[in-house]
Amino acid sequence: MSVPAHDAADLGRLIVQGADGPGIVSSVSSLLSQVGANIVSLDQYSTDPAGGRFFQRTTFHLDGLPDRMATLEDELDKALGALGLGYRLVEARRPKRVAIMVSKADHCLLDLLWRQRRGEIHMNVAMVISNHPDLGDDVRGFGIPFFHVPVDKGGKAVAEKEQLKLLKGNVDLVVLARYMQILSGEFIEEVGAPVINIHHSFLPAFIGAGPYLKAKERGVKLVGATAHYVTEDLDEGPIIEQDVVRVSHVQTAADLQRRGADVERQVLSRAVAWHCEDRVIRDGNQTVVF
Repeated sequence: MSVPAHDAADLGRLIVQGADGPGIVSSVSSLLSQVGANIVSLDQYSTDPAGGRFFQRTTFHLDGLPDRMATLEDELDKALGALGLGYRLVEARRPKRVAIMVSKADHCLLDLLWRQRRGEIHMNVAMVISNHPDLGDDVRGFGIPFFHVPVDKGGKAVAEKEQLKLLKGNVDLVVLARYMQILSGEFIEEVGAPVINIHHSFLPAFIGAGPYLKAKERGVKLVGATAHYVTEDLDEGPIIEQDVVRVSHVQTAADLQRRGADVERQVLSRAVAWHCEDRVIRDGNQTVVF
């Protein structure tokens, strides 16, 4: 998945989805051509050519795009509205504002911060929120604000209220980088941004504490991770990315956990990068990833 330079001020992305039908690709291409845009890349997919769902991601260059966004949106409203399609129009140069929530495990958090610093993920991490103070110094070492919001027993509602004060209106994405608390439905509804989670891929097997020890005792041959969007149904949201590594009887439970942490880092970083590049389109409880 090659990506054009993010810093091109006149580079835009158009995400289209809705009921499939004839003429969609032609209509989008014609409209962009009429306004003087040059299509850089175009990916499209239909679940069924007869009555299916249609998805398209188009990257284009248009001189003066920042000043022409409102006019272009008006044109898209008319053209795509007539076809019953929804769309998102974004400036590629604008990085997503991201908040990371974490508990005590640092592997996914530090990987994301490192990749941001190296420019590998087109995002600005606005803050890190944790229910423990342990990782504060590590986060501040990256020059990123760290907020400790403890979750006392029976005090989840109070903690989530404080978290929402920090998040609402300030971020485009929330990433749970091994945040070991279950978010309430009210939090998910009110936060105003998608939420991505990462966990080991044994689920629904080996649920709860010590999954790698339980997996070792069962003699698993694969260790993996799953990144998905968060919904009210625990760990059942639309899957963005998964991966596995092969293991054998010679690995200890600690070995399995280390290898699992490696996969978690890779899977979460890919999921976050793809989301930040507008490559992921949600469709019910599934995703299309271009």
